[in-house]
Amino acid sequence: MKPLNIAISCFASIGGSGVVATELGKGLSKHGHNIHFVCADIPYRLEDLTENIYFHQVQTFPYPAISTPQYDLALASRMAEVIDAENIDIVHCHYAIPHAVSAFLAKQITKKRDIKIVTTLHGTDTSLVGLHPCYYGITKFAIETADGVTAVSKWLAEQSANDFHIPYPTVIPNFVNTTRFSPQKYSTNYKQIFAKNDEKLLVHVSNMRPVKRICDIIRIFNEIQKNIPAHLCMVGEGPDRKAAEELAYNLNLSEKISFLGATLKIENIYAAADIFILASEQESFGLAALEAMSSGTPVYAYDIGGLNEVIRNGSGELSPFKDISLMANKIIKILSDDNKLLKAKEAARKVAIDIYDEDISIKRYLDYYQSIMEK
Repeated sequence: MKPLNIAISCFASIGGSGVVATELGKGLSKHGHNIHFVCADIPYRLEDLTENIYFHQVQTFPYPAISTPQYDLALASRMAEVIDAENIDIVHCHYAIPHAVSAFLAKQITKKRDIKIVTTLHGTDTSLVGLHPCYYGITKFAIETADGVTAVSKWLAEQSANDFHIPYPTVIPNFVNTTRFSPQKYSTNYKQIFAKNDEKLLVHVSNMRPVKRICDIIRIFNEIQKNIPAHLCMVGEGPDRKAAEELAYNLNLSEKISFLGATLKIENIYAAADIFILASEQESFGLAALEAMSSGTPVYAYDIGGLNEVIRNGSGELSPFKDISLMANKIIKILSDDNKLLKAKEAARKVAIDIYDEDISIKRYLDYYQSIMEK
């Protein structure tokens, strides 16, 4: 395949869709393709701009007669500029709203009418936001007018097809850089920064939105630490962080829980952890869970969405939604048996390497791009 000029639009903040989009762009650039990120800010995981990775910022114009900045319109205008200036072949939108809608508008503006639009559905864009009456019609339109539509899990593909009455999207699962996220990153000294006196280290990573139910994680940990010496690291920023900190304080757990905010060196924390906890009420795939698994850390989560496609073959366990006691008991059980914990760590790493390694999914995307270009 000749080198492609690909524009990628995603959310820049910490969160699965933005991380996947960024890692995809970085992976594609290694194959010689030119990647142009068109976003409000530099994406969270885009540490460096290389000779074939570029960033084009979208800026909004506040005006008193318009109650809120029109980011979707500004994005469409910027996309059109980049398409023309950089001779873009494909605009890859991560999240149907607003990126796919803006891409459709950009295609009407640009002189390059043979541009292809690929939309990747990540979860809440179709299972939550897109289902709201005020967005349903435009979300369905954005999906139907795209040249290609992918979903990050079988569960999401089926859900989206049923909810929006669209053809079944092509499933290309999320992926992980198994070199960056690996047990070799593990450092005993790093673990001892948080876990004192042979405590077990548990970790949670998210954007701390309500859908992540991070207060459930505090309650789960409260039950665990009553039975096992343990410390919990909460990584990320979001609207529910303050509520979680207050709950930790009220449960006298402030000394046992570290709120670390957003950090780029997340791989060190994953690798140092014994268990990763997830308590989401919606999770179409669970990228943070996969990154933990790649780092050799088993995942314990609620059995929702597409998580059962990721957490398998002994790489962790699932519990019924909101069953805090059962999840806590499962974690207590494995933390009490070092041999079982070691086997779970090995199983988690194996699933990541065998099924979700970055190179596997990058090839799938390149093959998909080729099929779209040939239409």
